[in-house]
Amino acid sequence: MDDKTQKLSLKREVGLVGAVSLIGGTMIGSGIFMSPQTVLHTIGSPGASLVVWACCGLLVIMASFCYAELGTVIRESGGEYIYILRTSGPVVAFMLIFSSVLFVRPAGVAGIALSFAQYVVAPFYSDCPPPVLLVKCVAAAAIITLSTVNCLNVRFSMSVQVFFMVAKVLALAVIIIGGVVMLIRGHTENFEDSFENTNVGINPIGIAFYQGLWSYDGWNNLNYVTEELKRPEVNLPRAVVIAISLVTGLYLLVNVSYLTVMTPKELMSSSAVAVTWGNKVLGSWGWIMSVAAALSAFGSLNGTFFSGGRVCFVAAREGHMPDILAMAHIHRLTPSPALIFTTIISLVVLIPGDFQSIVNFFSFTAWFFYAITLSGLIYLKIKKPELPRPYRVPIILPILVLIAAIFLVLAPIIDKPQIEYLYVTLFIFSGVIIYIPFIHYKLCPGLLTKLTVFLQLFLEVAPAEKNL
Repeated sequence: MDDKTQKLSLKREVGLVGAVSLIGGTMIGSGIFMSPQTVLHTIGSPGASLVVWACCGLLVIMASFCYAELGTVIRESGGEYIYILRTSGPVVAFMLIFSSVLFVRPAGVAGIALSFAQYVVAPFYSDCPPPVLLVKCVAAAAIITLSTVNCLNVRFSMSVQVFFMVAKVLALAVIIIGGVVMLIRGHTENFEDSFENTNVGINPIGIAFYQGLWSYDGWNNLNYVTEELKRPEVNLPRAVVIAISLVTGLYLLVNVSYLTVMTPKELMSSSAVAVTWGNKVLGSWGWIMSVAAALSAFGSLNGTFFSGGRVCFVAAREGHMPDILAMAHIHRLTPSPALIFTTIISLVVLIPGDFQSIVNFFSFTAWFFYAITLSGLIYLKIKKPELPRPYRVPIILPILVLIAAIFLVLAPIIDKPQIEYLYVTLFIFSGVIIYIPFIHYKLCPGLLTKLTVFLQLFLEVAPAEKNL
């Protein structure tokens, strides 16, 4: 391609409202409708479960402030990947992208799609659990639909995001108002001796945090699309504060409402907690909560796709993934090859996966890399204070979050080591084995070049430039 040919780049289409919807809309997904029973079951008491939810919110707000500074110092899309690449070097960055593209992102997509499917089929199987095959087929259909939407149009996928954000906030508002009415009527019995039977141990606290933090996942989504954000130095920190404060407040109130309406035992035995709540409070209108929870998960899935495709895209641009993944559609300007690739891997992860284990391994891997990212911020603050920073946080903040991240990674291993965590760790480090021959020494480039040219013509895509 000669220099006269106009190069493609992704447009700055995301304003403050879109940014808040992207963070909030991805965070309020399936988690708040699926995780409360697991948090309560793991930690053992209603009072302690509320403390866990509040601490998760506080941790995420602190972490996102650190990310806001990183996003204004390193003004490129790609989130953790680009920050680790610029601070810890290409090998660690490749380990992240390898495990992210082949496990973390697809696991996130599969987990949300599974919970969407469970809520869609829940009204038809009120007396018994739905067939696993049916749930997985519905989940696969949702993944394919949203992949198509995101490949077609950025603006339309942002409109979908804003619409579902409004729908899910309304659903949570209904739960909160229902809970307040029950509290006013004097239903406070579930809060008496609310810290009784608390499981105080490193493992239960760690696993409870994993399940709670799954509901907050998406707090860092804006950092993946910095190049498509209007005025990132202003809108990035602002959107983070608005969205995460809103979500933390909503989550705490929703949990209070769940505990007001259901006894801890009822809550722990529920497979779809919002539906159980709906049946008890709204009676014959209980199915509305099932629809609302499904819509909520669908919107979250859309946000995960929107940012997830971008990570793949940025890594390919840096030479850590096949070139085809760094291309954008010549007319629609969407990173469609990266999105299609993410879709295929997500469908593969969906086949053997179950919701609980997906969440635990997802959180373990994610916090491992958040810890490395935060170490990078501490390094930049100490070694490169001269870099321009339109937004800065005190150094104690990334240090505190780093300590929390290390605790979260080690917690499930210290008390009750499970062999699966060893497999996940080996999988993360296996990225190094692939990096040396294929990325560093660039083995087998000929075959890839032919395949790239074929796919480029077939998918109508061309290389896209950075948008600075």
